[in-house]
Amino acid sequence: MEKLKIKGVISDMDGVILDTEKLYVRFWCEAANFYGHPMEKRHALGIRSMNKKFASVKLKGWFGEDFDYDAVRQKRIELMEKYIEENGIESKYGAEFLLSYLKENGCKVALATATGFDRTKSYLKRLDLFKYFDEIVCSSMVQNGKPEPDIYLLAAERLGLKPQECIALEDSQNGIKSASSAGCKTVMVPDLDGPSDEIKPLLYDVADGLRDVVRIIRNA
Repeated sequence: MEKLKIKGVISDMDGVILDTEKLYVRFWCEAANFYGHPMEKRHALGIRSMNKKFASVKLKGWFGEDFDYDAVRQKRIELMEKYIEENGIESKYGAEFLLSYLKENGCKVALATATGFDRTKSYLKRLDLFKYFDEIVCSSMVQNGKPEPDIYLLAAERLGLKPQECIALEDSQNGIKSASSAGCKTVMVPDLDGPSDEIKPLLYDVADGLRDVVRIIRNA
């Protein structure tokens, strides 16, 4: 067992642990277009990990006040769930390697996700990954979701740690803003895009995949 300076890891789920961010982007676009709104990949990327309160405002700004966030989101859920039932779900390369390493070395692990608890649990259990997490914190459990810091603050609190004692793993700009403002050592694990100039100053490091996170933790 290694003696790690980092006491906790708090990770986003979609696009970091699970290879689902591409599905969110695809089905947000399909759902919005179903209701007549010409959403493209760039729009869907802009609301990744974003709480409803903020995402709804952004979407109305792009597509007009008649954009019904709840209806489009529900359609997105239906389309995505149907796809997953028929095709299954995949973890990101290196997910189990990293999670087992953390468990073996006594590092506490929490999930900080915008996805609801029941769906989160279902997805993780499908891939036998649920057992690795000490805490699951969802945006519905806090007053303000990402990009506000609430979810990371609560996750650290539930682990019994200070945010500064934790590395946060994120793939989205909104998630990085959330984790950084909470005080976590924020590591980007790029998925659909890389670090923008805006968020580069917020990053502790950028990982070349989940297996590379072990290097960052060892050197922290």
